Amino acid sequence: QVQLVESGGGLVQPGGSLRLSCVVSGNIFSIYNMAWYRQPPGKQRELVAGITRGGTINIADSVKGRFTISRDNAKNTVYLQMNSLRPEDTAVYYCNAVHFIVASARYWGQGTQVTVSS
Repeated sequence: QVQLVESGGGLVQPGGSLRLSCVVSGNIFSIYNMAWYRQPPGKQRELVAGITRGGTINIADSVKGRFTISRDNAKNTVYLQMNSLRPEDTAVYYCNAVHFIVASARYWGQGTQVTVSS
C-alpha cells in the first residue's frame, strides 16, 4: 500500500516562506511522477506544480517565480518551496503520486493546511 505523508504547513505572514515535504512509502519512489495540488476554501482542487520521475517540472502560472518543486529519490521525498506567500495562497495542499506507466495508480496524501495572514 502506497502512503503519502505531507508536513510543513502552518500559519505564515504575507511575504513569508514555507517548505512542504511529502514522504512516500510502500513502493519504489522513483517510478512515480509527483505533484502538489491545493484546494482553497470553497474552491476546486488545482495543480500547483509537478515533477516527473525524470525531473521535468511544470509550475502553475499563479505561483511561477515564487514556488519551486524538487524531489530527492534517495529520501523518497518531494518538496514544495513556497516564497513570497500571499493571502490567496491559503489552501490545503495535497501531495499526489502517479505511476509513470499505469496512470490509474494514483495516490493522495491527507493534506496540510497553509494559511497566509497577518
